Amino acid sequence: MSQGGTAPPEVSMTIPVAPEMEIVATAQAAALGEYIAMSRDKIDEVKLALVEACINAFEHADCRDEQLHLTFRLHREKGREWLEVEVLDKGKGFDQTRVEEPNLEKSLASHRKRGWGLQIIKSLMDEVEITSGEWGTRILMRKYK
Repeated sequence: MSQGGTAPPEVSMTIPVAPEMEIVATAQAAALGEYIAMSRDKIDEVKLALVEACINAFEHADCRDEQLHLTFRLHREKGREWLEVEVLDKGKGFDQTRVEEPNLEKSLASHRKRGWGLQIIKSLMDEVEITSGEWGTRILMRKYK
């Protein structure tokens, strides 16, 4: 774990933009959550947020390399432990200020029940940082043990 000047343990993987590949990523998140004895509920929240992040990238990023780059890191600092998951795509990026906040009434009245991904991610994780530009999009998510 991250103590002193040592880098936190991490696992990196690249998955193709293809149906069901987000499930491969959730297995890694679960293994690392179990390693630090994170509760099953918290592991499930990380897995669901990760599925949302992957599906968002699959649907919207238009990745030049047709891949998602994932990095999982374990941290320990001042007696706290957490799992950090980074989802990086090399897509077209997006302007966060133009993302419309989802509206429940509008969503229920519509045939299209989409647009909740970022909201779901933010509600499930303890910290979420999203950066995006013409180089792609990076979602950094943290869940404390």
